[in-house]
Amino acid sequence: MSANVYSIESLLIGKTYRSRSVEGEIISAEKHPACIHYEDAEAYLVEIRKPYGGYTYRTLAVRTND
Repeated sequence: MSANVYSIESLLIGKTYRSRSVEGEIISAEKHPACIHYEDAEAYLVEIRKPYGGYTYRTLAVRTND
């Protein structure tokens, strides 16, 4: 039996991002280049395509354990 193995980056790409100030589709994701720490989470830098044009970046915290 084999299992499909996914990276966090590939699971983030294509998802909808919503916050109070930004909404759009995540088009790229990578581990955050700066040393940012969240408790029990890893930081990812994502690029977001806004629905009416333009792009922006946001930092997401992704919990990596239960």
